Parts: sequence; structure tokens; C-alpha cells
Amino acid sequence: MARRVSKRKAPPKEEYVLKEKEKLESYVFDKRTLLLLSAMIKKNILKSIDYPISTGKEANVFRATTPNGDFVAIKIYKITTTGFERNIAYLEGDPRFKMIKHNKREIVKLFAKKEFKNLRICEKIGVHAPKPVFISENIVVMEFLGEEGVPYATMDITGPRGESDLDSILEDIKKMYKAGLVHADISQYNIIMAPAPHLIDFGQGVVLGHPKAEEFLKRDVKNILDYFARFGIKRDFEKTMKWIYE
Repeated sequence: MARRVSKRKAPPKEEYVLKEKEKLESYVFDKRTLLLLSAMIKKNILKSIDYPISTGKEANVFRATTPNGDFVAIKIYKITTTGFERNIAYLEGDPRFKMIKHNKREIVKLFAKKEFKNLRICEKIGVHAPKPVFISENIVVMEFLGEEGVPYATMDITGPRGESDLDSILEDIKKMYKAGLVHADISQYNIIMAPAPHLIDFGQGVVLGHPKAEEFLKRDVKNILDYFARFGIKRDFEKTMKWIYE
């Protein structure tokens, strides 16, 4: 992970880490999540939680350090959010998850489990996505995507680097489809600009047994084609879908 992502100059490592560490102090974790994080430290899975990488309505992502000095990303799904109740259809239609308890904590845990399972599929088939490391209830530990401890930016910040980025993303969409998986939430906000674009945020990903899998697939493809078209990189939607189905 030592190559540059773009020509944009990254902030000095020490300055970036210090600035982001200050943000960590403002986060309040629920008691159960704190216990889970403490257990990971005691089990030598983590040494420290360093700083937030990104924040969202449903989850926050932090950089963490392992006992051997490697960086990982930890995604903590929020127990307090109401967003998962609105998105429960992504679970209920997925044949991997049955007898779903309509309990906020249980729903959040299932979304974390879903993301971990989807990342394992991606790792197995060679899709550009963070490699899964460990899961504990609402916490997913995964590969850190960055350079010298500083995370790579998302595509909405950098913009695409050229047609090769679109080719890479579409190849990954096709690989997932052939393996029976649909991301279901692809956009410029869920693509990390590593040397090759990496897809993230797989919590809503569904298998083809989901009744809306095809609808989600077409939405993913349309979203990414529409975004690249804004930069003059155009592909025909119908031809692209035909190629994915081949």
C-alpha cells in the first residue's frame, strides 16, 4: 500500500494524525461497544484506536493499530441509529438471514455480519475491497487502505483518474455478479481511490436470491455510469448490462 493515489499532495503524516486524533475525543461509544473494544485489546487484536476516518448516520470508521504495528480499519455500527430499521428490507430479502429479530441491537449486529460475509466473498473472488480481519457484534475489523498511515480519499473528493477506473469498477461488479453478490449501494462516496479503486460499505450487499437483487445491480451500474459521464467518460447502459450478464 505504498504507492501514491493521485498527484494531490497528502498532508504530512504527523500533522494529519494529530489533527484527527483530537476528533476521537468527541466520540461517545455505548457501553457494550466499549466492552467489545476492550476485549479486542486484551485479545491482542488491537493495540489502540487512533482516529476517525469517516463518520456516517449508521456507522463510524476508525484507523486502529495492531500489536505488531500494522494499521487496520474498524467499522463500528451505531446502536443508537434508526437508519437500519428503514433498511431492514436488505436483510429480510437475503436468504442468508432468516428469523430476524426486530430488535435494534440485533439488526445492527446482522448488518455488521452481512458486511463481513460480503467482504469475505470479495476477498475470495479477487474484488478490490478491504480484506476482512475480525468481527465482534457491531464491530468489523478490516484492511486499512492508505499510505503511511493516512487513509486514501474517496472518489467524490478526488474524482476519477480516467477510463481505467471505470473499467476496474465494472470488472468488480461483474465478478461479484458471477459470484452471486450485488453491492447494492455503489456511488462515488463508496469507492476508495487506492492504486486501484476499492469498493467499500458492503453492509447492504445482497445475494442474487434477494428479490430485488437485479434492481439493485442495475441501480449500481447506472449510478457509476452517470457519475463517470459527468467527466466525459461515457458507456452505454444496455451494452454494459449485457456484458455483465455474459
